[in-house]
Amino acid sequence: MLGLNKKDTKFLLLVIALTMLTPFLTQPFAENSGLAQFNAGYPDLMQRFAIYGIFAIGFNILFGLTGYLSFGHAAFLGVGSYSAVWMMKLLTVNVIPGIILAIVVSGLFALVIGYVSLRRSGIYFSILTLALAQMSFNLAYSVLTPITNGETGLQLALDDPRILMAKNTSGSLPNTNLFGLSMNSSAKWEVLGHVFTFNVGYYFCGVIAVIAFYISLRIFRSPFGLMLRAVKTNQTRMSYTGLNARPYTLAAFVISGMYAGLAGGLLASMDPLAGAERMQWTASGEVVIMTILGGAGTLMGPVLGAGFIKYFENIFSKINDTVLHGWFNFLPDGLENLLVTLIHPFVGKGWHLTLGALFMLVVIFLPGGLMEGGQRITKWIKNKRSGGGDPNSNKTHAPKPTPHVAE
Repeated sequence: MLGLNKKDTKFLLLVIALTMLTPFLTQPFAENSGLAQFNAGYPDLMQRFAIYGIFAIGFNILFGLTGYLSFGHAAFLGVGSYSAVWMMKLLTVNVIPGIILAIVVSGLFALVIGYVSLRRSGIYFSILTLALAQMSFNLAYSVLTPITNGETGLQLALDDPRILMAKNTSGSLPNTNLFGLSMNSSAKWEVLGHVFTFNVGYYFCGVIAVIAFYISLRIFRSPFGLMLRAVKTNQTRMSYTGLNARPYTLAAFVISGMYAGLAGGLLASMDPLAGAERMQWTASGEVVIMTILGGAGTLMGPVLGAGFIKYFENIFSKINDTVLHGWFNFLPDGLENLLVTLIHPFVGKGWHLTLGALFMLVVIFLPGGLMEGGQRITKWIKNKRSGGGDPNSNKTHAPKPTPHVAE
């Protein structure tokens, strides 16, 4: 189906099912439950799961396949956001033109940045991308203020021309939409104390995320993807065969930049605001952590890493002392205060500490990221079912099969 073999088709169908069922999967606890704090089934967060999943998938095409570590990918995210907002100011608040412009402009920008940066490799390439991204951030923050609106950020205004729309007489800003279907529209379904929210914006992002995932799957399986793996394995030997690696790495860089631009365009489509902070080096570092945490070089890994980090950022950061006291109020006052004091540094404003500790544990014990952890659990379960034999034994001494791209 769609040019995929049977195994890849099942894998894609699984991804589609998980995407469509996200409102259920992220809302496991009843609203009146003490654990409702950990629910993540609200529109803004679900949208970010999909959008940053796209961002990480694109980054993985460059880093996971070629081994080139870019510290400047947030520049393309920001350029995509600015492009989309300008399209919404000048043409229409229909999200499709803005997203298309975001992809095109980010791709062209990535072509320029990649042409310069890919003259070097290794740490020198990483430093070049970081420097160029920081230059872009400072330009957006100060020099290009007439285009970016500086530190205030670019946003919609009542006096925007919007050529393809009738003159605004309502006195309020129009909502971004998909041919009249508002991105903010939601339907709620309450059952057994659970409230499931089905948001138009999330499903729009989810469909695009599935398409982006499918394209990356085809890239992984293509001869082009094999060439990128050859670059990562041994670029010197590749050059000895007469093959020039640079066109392949530049193509991967541009594709990765277009994915980032798509993510930036979607961010602007869900919330029509673009600011220079999206281009800062910390945003570039975040996508690196997402990819490594989930599993660089795998397809599902970056998506899992993006969801993991966005979950911590939005859920753990909201757990304050009031919430903690509510959890432990059944204990004696002294013990309650002690537990709150001990846990306080790891939640709320200190959620970065918890995430950092978990990231260290993953890097130390699971170098392949969360995907490696899933593989180990799967192998352990299969070993138990087969009778508990040694999983490392190989009686036939047959070579191991090539891992699936999802692994």
